[in-house]
Amino acid sequence: MTVDELRAKAAERRQTCDQIKKMIVSRLDLEIEPGWITDDQPLFGRGLELDSLDVLELYVAIEAEFGVALYDSEMAVFGSVSRLADEVDPALRAGR
Repeated sequence: MTVDELRAKAAERRQTCDQIKKMIVSRLDLEIEPGWITDDQPLFGRGLELDSLDVLELYVAIEAEFGVALYDSEMAVFGSVSRLADEVDPALRAGR
C-alpha cells in the first residue's frame, strides 16, 4: 500500500468516525459537541454513559444511515466509535 493510499484510507476513516459521532449526538439528543467524543472513548460505563435504550436507537440509526444491519451477537461493536466505524464502513471492513 502506498503512502497516498494510506492517507486516503485514514481520511475515509476520519470521515466515517465524524459521521458516527454526529449521528450519536443528534439521534440521542446529547448536549455535547460531536468533536468532544474521541474515537476510542467507551460509549457505555465511564464513557458517554449510554444505556440499553440508547443502543436500540443506535441500531435503528446505523441501519438507516449506513444501510448496515447489526445483531444482538454484535454488541461488542458498540464499544467505541472506532469499532462502529470498522463495522459500518465497507472499505474499512475489507481492510481487516
